[in-house]
Amino acid sequence: MRRAWIGVAAAACASVLAAEVHVETTTSGRRVFTNTPVKASGAPARSAIQLGRGKIEPLVQTYSDEYQLDPELVHALIRAESGYNSRAISSKGAMGLMQLMPGTARALAVEDAFDPAANIAGGTRYLRMMLDEFEGRLEFALAGYNAGPKAVRQFGGIPPFPETRRYIEQILRDYRDDLNYKLPSGGGLEVGRKVHMARDRDGKLVISTYGDN
Repeated sequence: MRRAWIGVAAAACASVLAAEVHVETTTSGRRVFTNTPVKASGAPARSAIQLGRGKIEPLVQTYSDEYQLDPELVHALIRAESGYNSRAISSKGAMGLMQLMPGTARALAVEDAFDPAANIAGGTRYLRMMLDEFEGRLEFALAGYNAGPKAVRQFGGIPPFPETRRYIEQILRDYRDDLNYKLPSGGGLEVGRKVHMARDRDGKLVISTYGDN
């Protein structure tokens, strides 16, 4: 009975964590790939609570250590996702600091996505899942976080969604302190590009896809 329950739970997680890819045809006949935004239905109105980096620093450090992530990467993701607004709700229904979709939050056992500790615990776990899914390739992990791992697998790399590409560039510009960072044009990175992890002279963990493949 327990094995059957685990199988059902795993299937449910796989279902909610995978985003659908849609193909739309414009009036000119051009085909456009998109992960069509879905407006949140019945989302409660919530006033913004801007926590700032200092107030969540211990939480980010704790869960970054637990899931072997660079805290600076987690902060860059939070800034891009919510700007440290713990009550943020996107047009798609994503919630909280790390913008967890309702289905993703349920799959990660996050009972209150507007609770900073629960949200960061779930968001960092999900980011680790994406890094493991794509063998440590940071750009792919961020694409999976934003568009869903199914889209990354379907396109064999970063999906051609303008929103997803802008999202990855924003986070990596912030994380790497490189305002000129830009994804390659014409399809972006492909499956097989490796990630390099090392510590600089100050002991900071640096994650990069620069270097030999």
